[in-house]
Amino acid sequence: MTARHSPGPTLTTGDRDTELNERLTAELVAFNTAATDAADRDMFSVKVTDEAGRLIGGLAAWTWGGLCGIEMLWVREDDRKDGWGSRILDAAEAEARRRGCDRVTVSSFTFQAPGFYQRHGYAETGRTLGFPGGHADVHMYKSLTSRLGPSGEA
Repeated sequence: MTARHSPGPTLTTGDRDTELNERLTAELVAFNTAATDAADRDMFSVKVTDEAGRLIGGLAAWTWGGLCGIEMLWVREDDRKDGWGSRILDAAEAEARRRGCDRVTVSSFTFQAPGFYQRHGYAETGRTLGFPGGHADVHMYKSLTSRLGPSGEA
């Protein structure tokens, strides 16, 4: 009798694998849906362009089970003084409410814009330390049902 040997599991490391990312996302969404009974995960964006069609700024976010998560918000440097960040954030919060969300979360590196979010009513909930240059990732949360203004007063 001949023993048959099959190779064992293979572990590989390399550049980003798009197919793997899609599979992992699908598997985790299925797991999360089963664990939370919330299957309404969806993505949305807010985009501002100038008269020539060039990007002024934008935001990418997701919604899931009444929570909105802001992944990215960026405004072109020469347009930051014009209030586009606030208008984009306000539009995203309005869209989150329209989609049934009552809370929102975001994180921002200490060298980016945690103060911006705090001025818009976001409260720090924690930090991840150890980023290059001695920086941290600041995690923030805001209730969309609160009647407080951007600076926290009623």
